Amino acid sequence: MNCYEDLEWRGLIKDISSEDLKKKLNEESLTFYIGTDPTADSMHIGHFSSFLIASRLAKYGHKPILLVGGATGLIGDPKPSQERQMITREEVEKNVAGLTKQAKEIFGFEVVNNYDWIKNINTIDFLRDYGKYINVNYMLDKDIIARRLDTGITFCEFAYTILQGLDFLHLYHEKGVTLEVAGSDQWGNITTGIELARKKDDVELYGMTMPLVLDANGVKFGKTEGNALWLDESKTSSYELYQYLINSDDNCVIDYLKKLTFLTKEEIEEIEVKHKAQPELRLAQTTLAKEVITFLHGEESYNHALKLSQVLFSGDVASLTGKEIEEVFKGISTFNIENDENILDFLVKYGILTSKREAREFVSNGSITINGNKITDMEAMITKDMAIEGKYIVVRRGKKKYHLGIF
Repeated sequence: MNCYEDLEWRGLIKDISSEDLKKKLNEESLTFYIGTDPTADSMHIGHFSSFLIASRLAKYGHKPILLVGGATGLIGDPKPSQERQMITREEVEKNVAGLTKQAKEIFGFEVVNNYDWIKNINTIDFLRDYGKYINVNYMLDKDIIARRLDTGITFCEFAYTILQGLDFLHLYHEKGVTLEVAGSDQWGNITTGIELARKKDDVELYGMTMPLVLDANGVKFGKTEGNALWLDESKTSSYELYQYLINSDDNCVIDYLKKLTFLTKEEIEEIEVKHKAQPELRLAQTTLAKEVITFLHGEESYNHALKLSQVLFSGDVASLTGKEIEEVFKGISTFNIENDENILDFLVKYGILTSKREAREFVSNGSITINGNKITDMEAMITKDMAIEGKYIVVRRGKKKYHLGIF
């Protein structure tokens, strides 16, 4: 497949500004940019899908530039329902530094910050050199702006689209950028840049958007939705990322393989056939997890995540270190152990079971394990000597319900 056909097959093209772009992608070497505003100091999996297209296009001979919006981040892209809360300059600067470092480490391309050129533009020049070329009626037709007219939109947010258009024109002049690539929610801002270049410089620039990556409920991966999977391993560990990807919905996983990996069409189609024949083996999910984690964090991190997952499945938690226990059981029910306790008293006292009668039933049935060891003795004592590294007591109730006690 050529470049455009590959992107189209993967479901990575939603809108293009001109049919001419197809030929340009297939036959020319374009300099393009893709950007993000610094609302956090790490990208998340939604950004990964978008920014990964930079690597895809680079493989076809195009030149990527990654933009971190140090200036636009101080304003904020209008949200569909309400005004976006501004973040401080100090936080923006911290986030810019984090995103710049991360983008260079993961993708290895040139990174620019739009604060470097926007900071020098005064109000008069902004209105004369840029605002003069964008009609208010044109801006009111933008979907994101039109949706806010009833509830109200500030001039600050209203003018955001001109700033992004300014970026496009600046990068055309300084870097020879002729294409902007972004998620589909940025189409209105891309076309503002195209309009600005046409009216101010009489030049045609191009735009392309990608569909947003959605979960099984049709919700995009993103910080504002509360389900962010961060690319920073200190925020979302490889194990957490592995658990999320390995549990991808069967109806979504092939789409994820297309959008989040570099596997070929033939490889993905072969996986799809095998996955449909034996979905219980979760071949597509395991492949997805391996490809994404290895790309982001390396093979060693992937193998570590796989090991932790296998340990949890087998119940052999005694082989884990304290650090690994905290990683694996992050977010589960945790309690502080005050002193040594009889197993029955222990289970009731810390809310693992509701009564001694229920505790006796679970223990007699062999349904309670402590640090991987099945407890069947009603007189057993839970002591600090049993704790992993003298600190951790991992309780499994039944097959999957875990609790973590800490001395």
